[in-house]
Amino acid sequence: MTAPPVPEPAGVVPLAEVVRSGFTESVHLGSAVALAPDGAIAVALGGVSAPVLPRSSTKPVQALACLESGARLSGPRLAIAAGSHTGEDFHVELVTGLLADAGLGLDALRCPADRPEDEPTRHRLIREGRAPAPERMNCSGKHAAMLAACAASGWDTRAYLDPAHPLQLRVRAVAEELSGEPAAHVAVDGCGAPLFGMTLAGLARTAQRLVLAGPGTPRRAVADAMRAHPEYVGGTGHPNTTLMRALPGAVVKGGAEGVLVVALGSGHAAAVKVIDGSPRATTPIALAVLRAAGADVSGAAAFERVPVLGGGVPVGEIRALEERWA
Repeated sequence: MTAPPVPEPAGVVPLAEVVRSGFTESVHLGSAVALAPDGAIAVALGGVSAPVLPRSSTKPVQALACLESGARLSGPRLAIAAGSHTGEDFHVELVTGLLADAGLGLDALRCPADRPEDEPTRHRLIREGRAPAPERMNCSGKHAAMLAACAASGWDTRAYLDPAHPLQLRVRAVAEELSGEPAAHVAVDGCGAPLFGMTLAGLARTAQRLVLAGPGTPRRAVADAMRAHPEYVGGTGHPNTTLMRALPGAVVKGGAEGVLVVALGSGHAAAVKVIDGSPRATTPIALAVLRAAGADVSGAAAFERVPVLGGGVPVGEIRALEERWA
């Protein structure tokens, strides 16, 4: 039986190249957008008005919906609700405490069992004979926050992943409010939670509105928690964590399949979608489009190139194709 042809992606352009020993080995295609502080589109590459699945880049939206639904979230707890943690012990301790304060145990989590993304922790647990567990999955902070919101509002904690559940309806409403557009598609994310599609411009707008929200508002609380506790947004050595530390005031959140959103304290914001799903070039691309939009990203100069190794030493780099965007 002949397989149907794979449709060509629409509205993608070359965004980054992989150079090895002076030879361009690969090119990443996709779309990228940068917003000026007033919300206007300053840079548009590819189909920035086409829908994407934001994947974990939408976690700050989900954290905001949980906060507005009554979950008692602040500081590290709010940061891990908006993050994709690396499964280290301090992450699991926080998730466990968040659930306990809601009167729930780890068995309430409906995210899949997984091993930690943090390599030393993963190797240690394997040596100890520990099986994969839901609390070690990178989405368990978000799931714990969702369960806390359900407990606070008196909603069913067993069906919290149903798209028709009151919490998920609230998540959708918040996503549509922040992005300024209706959900383009409803999907199931890798962790089992509902996922609402939006345009790349809408994703950048969402992060920008969190960063520029007024002090004391729930929106600003999410941004402030992420900025104050980046180790709970990612973890030890995680690119989101290290980039936020390099750019004080920034909110950074990556997602699976080559998605990244960055919003700076200046109000500039960028969103990237690499169509092949690889995340390896997303940070250089985001920094390049922010710089093209007039933002100061000089503090993150070390992140503008990703080394390409040969025999364990750098022999090239992954870099944005910004000279082709003029």
